[in-house]
This record gives sequence, structure tokens and C-alpha cells, in this order.
Amino acid sequence: QVQLVESGGGLVQAGGSLRLSCAASGRRFSGFDMHWYHQVPGNQRELVAGIRSSGETKYASSVVGRFTISRDNTKNTVYLQMDSLKPEDTAVYYCHAETVVNVEGAKVDFWGQGTHVTVSP
Repeated sequence: QVQLVESGGGLVQAGGSLRLSCAASGRRFSGFDMHWYHQVPGNQRELVAGIRSSGETKYASSVVGRFTISRDNTKNTVYLQMDSLKPEDTAVYYCHAETVVNVEGAKVDFWGQGTHVTVSP
């Protein structure tokens, strides 16, 4: 079992920055692929950024050049640096962890409770 606790959300003006953190409990954090999703009420949860256990990263097109995902395996923490924030970035941001558990490729995943980000015009 893995518990994920997000922090760093808040209210910021457009053009500002926030840094989200997601602290994971348990061992084998380095073996997890980690992701940040966001969700606006009434909409589906959408992938914002991901970082694999290898360190490979991916981003939604809407955040390329503005957001940076990183991880510190010594601290069991993944980060999302959000710069040049826009009002449309307003959402609840969720941390997600995923790993393969057997040779057949079965996966398990875990979600954090979410942290609110509000960007004012």
C-alpha cells in the first residue's frame, strides 16, 4: 500500500508560480511511475505531467514550457513546478503512482487526496 499526500496548492495571480509536492509513503518509490492530473468540477480528470521510474517525462500540450515535473527518490517525493500560470490552470491537482506488480504486466495504482490550485486573472 502506498499513501500519497499532496501539498503546495493555493491562490496565485495569473503569471505567478506554484510548486506542488507529493510525498509517498512506503518503499519502492523509485519503482513507481508518477503522474500529476488535474480535474475541474464537471470534467474528467486529465493528465498534466508524468515521470517514469527511469526519469523520462511527458507533458500535456497545454503545459509544455510552463510546468516541470521532477522526482527525488531519496525523499520519496515528486514535484510539479508550475510557472506562468493561467486562469485555465485552476483545478484540483492529484498525484498518482503506478507500478507493474507481476511478469504479466498487471499494475497497481494509488491516488492522493488532491490539492486545490486557483489562478486569478
